[in-house]
Amino acid sequence: MSQPPFGFGPGGSSGDDPDIPGGGGPGGPAGPFGGMGPLGPMGDPQQFADALRQFADLMSWQGGPVNWDLAKNIARQTVAQKGDASVLEPDRSKVVEALRLADLWLEDATEFPSGIRTSQAWSRAEWVEATLPVWSKLCDPIAERAVEAMGGLMSADPAELAADLPPEMQAMVGGLGGLGGLGGLGEMMRRIGGMMVGGQTGAAVGALAEEVVSSTDVGLPLGPQGTAALLPAGVAAFGSGLSVDLDEVRLFLALREAAHHRLFAHVPWLRSRLLGAVEDYARGIKVDASALRDAMPQIDPSNPEALNEALSGAALFQPEDTPEQKAALARLETVLALVEGWVATVVAAASSDRLPQSVALAEAIRRRRATGGPAERTFATLVGLELRPRRLREAADIWQGLTTERGVAGRDAVWAHPDLLPTADDFDDPDGFVRGRPEFDISDLDADAAGPDTAPGDDSGDEDPGEPASS
Repeated sequence: MSQPPFGFGPGGSSGDDPDIPGGGGPGGPAGPFGGMGPLGPMGDPQQFADALRQFADLMSWQGGPVNWDLAKNIARQTVAQKGDASVLEPDRSKVVEALRLADLWLEDATEFPSGIRTSQAWSRAEWVEATLPVWSKLCDPIAERAVEAMGGLMSADPAELAADLPPEMQAMVGGLGGLGGLGGLGEMMRRIGGMMVGGQTGAAVGALAEEVVSSTDVGLPLGPQGTAALLPAGVAAFGSGLSVDLDEVRLFLALREAAHHRLFAHVPWLRSRLLGAVEDYARGIKVDASALRDAMPQIDPSNPEALNEALSGAALFQPEDTPEQKAALARLETVLALVEGWVATVVAAASSDRLPQSVALAEAIRRRRATGGPAERTFATLVGLELRPRRLREAADIWQGLTTERGVAGRDAVWAHPDLLPTADDFDDPDGFVRGRPEFDISDLDADAAGPDTAPGDDSGDEDPGEPASS
């Protein structure tokens, strides 16, 4: 990903959205603090005073460890810089019709009924708005670590730490009366940590919005439950250079979106298991406080890019490599591969006789993942992990083998309980899993998998959109 691993946001450009805080038209501010241009921070006192006031506004955030307003603004600014036209009615109608037809085709390919309550066509900015609540849930564990690390810098003498700051920041500390001047430096550093994670998340999510094609493109249920969505701009970008008719590309991607929604809607434990594994892994990340301290002299409210450069070479987010974190990583990789493999199997069954280029489109999806697609890069940036896409093919082999041996109903019954699913070891021997396990009586497991108050297919236990439960 082009963004630095830990920074405040992109610079300004002629494509910036003037309505987004921190964004402007040609010559406007850059990043959350505003760029000073060629004059430098001391060249225009009024501009510098404006930057200080904007910084003080950001420091007043009270919504938790991460400034998610800043994250959303930077994500939207990142999208706006490259152009993000609103979805026109003809494109919206094509997406809705493609999702309706795709959901109909899936009826014979899976036992799970439709999981779509509404179909939408999103612009990239709409994707940011719809998915940021889940991203915030996933990133909060790392945010807490970063904020703790920034606050931990205050174990030293506050005056000594303040001396490491550039003169402009020293003046700012003294001017932030609400934080108690030098005595409030610890709280200020914690808020700076939250701003840094918010800026990093916003830049990563904004860059991801340039590549995704749907609400489930990264394999996680990022959008509201029951809302199937395609991004017409992303669909067109994916189909570019494939020599496949755009209508066929749209239908194929609609099949993948509709299949994901069927799975997440009717496997009640899957959503919390996936998102919980990401959160558990992120809790094991440690932040290099020494790298943060070394970068302190580079903190400049008028030039956030200087801090980006200072931090870009530092491995700030590092796994602790504990047994708990290894287990969370293995669980996440395995379940993501199983979701992707099941979707690929179901979509192949539904499209093979209907879409002439379905095999080529499926291979394009595999290549996209194998070369480091949006999911891998974004996870690596936000929570410090990289997925292993080589397991997707093995997972698909297992689901296809189960279809052959047990039929569609027998294959989908494996999702009735997490204990029935293949493990990471089974990926090394797909045929052994398919033929080596006896048929299970799952009647006693259904209630455990669904939870005490929720039965499979019962909407009463649905999480609120954008508010996933952690494991």
